[in-house]
Amino acid sequence: MRRIPRDVAYGVPEYATSVLRVLEEAGFEAWVVGGWVRDALLGAPCHDVDVTTSAHWRDVERVLSSHGIEVHETGVAHGTVTAMVGGKPIEITTYRVESSYTDRRHPDRVVFVKDVRQDLARRDFTINSMAYHPDRGLLDPFDGRGDLCRGLIRAVGEPELRFSEDALRVLRAVRFACRLGFTVESETQDALVRCAEGLDDIASERIGQELDGIVCTGRMGWALMNSFEALAVAVPELAPMRGFDQRSPYHAYDVLEHTSRVCRAVEEFTGGGASRELRWAAFLHDIAKPATFTQDETGRGHFFGHPKVGARMCEMIMRRLAIPHDVTVSVRTLVRLHDHVVKPTPRSMRRTLLKFETACPGRAAQLSFALLDLKRADAVAKVPVCASYAIELDEVERVLRQELSRNAVFRLRDLAVNGSDVISATGIKPGPGVGLILKGLLSAVVNGELPNDRKALIESMRIQ
Repeated sequence: MRRIPRDVAYGVPEYATSVLRVLEEAGFEAWVVGGWVRDALLGAPCHDVDVTTSAHWRDVERVLSSHGIEVHETGVAHGTVTAMVGGKPIEITTYRVESSYTDRRHPDRVVFVKDVRQDLARRDFTINSMAYHPDRGLLDPFDGRGDLCRGLIRAVGEPELRFSEDALRVLRAVRFACRLGFTVESETQDALVRCAEGLDDIASERIGQELDGIVCTGRMGWALMNSFEALAVAVPELAPMRGFDQRSPYHAYDVLEHTSRVCRAVEEFTGGGASRELRWAAFLHDIAKPATFTQDETGRGHFFGHPKVGARMCEMIMRRLAIPHDVTVSVRTLVRLHDHVVKPTPRSMRRTLLKFETACPGRAAQLSFALLDLKRADAVAKVPVCASYAIELDEVERVLRQELSRNAVFRLRDLAVNGSDVISATGIKPGPGVGLILKGLLSAVVNGELPNDRKALIESMRIQ
């Protein structure tokens, strides 16, 4: 059992209490609801404050505006307006119940009601179905506080009904479990599995938002092993991973469990501070293994080209999910290079930095360190004998840090010559050819074939 503070850990912010006060002085009832109440009970930092009230949204707008509070009509079809108090937004929604969800995402219609308990009964999970008032205290008709103590994600009422109303709640359950380190209550878990196919009716970008939230908790390893059915509907390319025997002397687990272990290991190697890009790369690094599997005459499995194919699949998946472009490109490159050979030599580190700089300008150093952590995680998620490679990578990292401290050359701007020098030394006209020559010089310097010396580089161009 988890210890939950006896009282809400943090008082309702003054800007929110002022809204409650104005509405109640006008004869209406109002409560703080949702995430603020949940996080306050957990003693976690609280951000946005949402309010629910017996007042119709038009009355909310009228009353608050008469007190000089700015109000915006942000969702009036569902009874919601947003008040701005002291620069802080507060969503205020009229108590409501909802009809059927034909599209499995939005209620066909809403009906405004006068009882806050009816409003709480329509919400997704018990931990999100509590209301709080500074004077009246906690209103918790579904034992959300008890589920916080037990570490459970439990649907309000009938779980299958909750998921059939809004299929995105399937992923929300997983996200909350990951974020809070909770488990999903058994009946809710069973309904989650039965209703996962409803995600097919949800827009890809909405699925992407929830999936990104799951990835960013750092608990994707847990999610893959405990909520795979939902994830495999959200990302169908995951489905072949379960039970896929790698038939390799280097692997003790199927592709799914190996991936789960890699996701957990990147958190261990980064102290729980893995970047968003590294977490996504751990999640998708072996996505192409089932598609590239072959067996030799001895029955041993091989996955020739899986990093390259995986990079393409990764980009396709992340674009479909509307993950930001810069994140997608970085993850694609990490997946492409996760089997790239690195050695504890300056040349190897410069070559690695150049590869990342070419693909992700300005992020080479950060992504090179991320690659080493991905490789470490990959190593410890294989057979035990492979785990020693994670230790060998410490020397590789030492050389990487050394090269960066020495201002290693891996970008065009690091070269001792520029475009004007190329034109002067070769007589070439301005244009793409200048850039090609500079890239050739950069490659020669990175590979140790030429020193980064202006005279030597100019002489090299004249000889050519």
